[in-house]
Amino acid sequence: MYNFFNLSRRFPILKLTFVGAGSMAEAIISGLIEKNIFSHEQIYVTNHQNKQRLATLAHTYGIKGSYDNHELFDQANIIVLAMKPKDVKDALETIRPYVSHHTLIISVIAGISTSFIAQNLSQSQSIARAMPNTSAAVGKSATAISVNSYVTKEQEQMAMDLFSAIGISVIVEEKQLDAVTGISGSGPAYFYFVVESMQKAAEQLGLDKEMATLLIHQTIYGAAEMLMSSQKDAQELRSKVTSPGGTTEAGINRMKELKLDESIVEGIKAASIRSQQLAEQFEKN
Repeated sequence: MYNFFNLSRRFPILKLTFVGAGSMAEAIISGLIEKNIFSHEQIYVTNHQNKQRLATLAHTYGIKGSYDNHELFDQANIIVLAMKPKDVKDALETIRPYVSHHTLIISVIAGISTSFIAQNLSQSQSIARAMPNTSAAVGKSATAISVNSYVTKEQEQMAMDLFSAIGISVIVEEKQLDAVTGISGSGPAYFYFVVESMQKAAEQLGLDKEMATLLIHQTIYGAAEMLMSSQKDAQELRSKVTSPGGTTEAGINRMKELKLDESIVEGIKAASIRSQQLAEQFEKN
């Protein structure tokens, strides 16, 4: 785990180009600029054909949106692949003439292996796979990164610094990224789903929606803070607020009867399996 610092100071000629202008690209861009890790002049972005989207990002963050490949990719230190999986082959074909072993390719596309990217660029290409999540927009992403054997120590540090700027980052083996996808990549959506369920329960119990939402959000935030700051694990923290015969025990027991714990485990496994399937799909094509 690394703490961020100003990459533009450490690497003053850094040029960062995003291929793909969707929610993940915006989340990363927003976090980087909010924390003053990159200046807006250093960041370029492109997409397949949505000019309005590029114009919106350029206006919002002061970055450069372009369809000029030379402007986008020439002498780019880092190229972040953030498009949909179906568009990755076309994107790799586009950037191929502009990259060298000095260019670090970072993919945030679920299920796309470094070997697949290398096959479509160069077998000696420096490639990192990263699995951030959308909490990058508020500087709270949990990002796992794997790198291939051609990534230098400096490039690995650049990747770590970049993603640490929008949360925390850790290095893992590539074979672990499918599991990471199921845990932290898709993780925020699981908690949003839990909040939706709590809001439904509050409504059925007759609570005011606005008040209930405030209570739920603070409860989730407080629980997260307890997990981050306490020396105790989740099971111990839960046990401490689950008095025998009390209200919390009644709620937990009913959830166990409905196999909520098993559903969560199986849901995470399903997300991980889907990540594996996407990789296999692209390896075959």
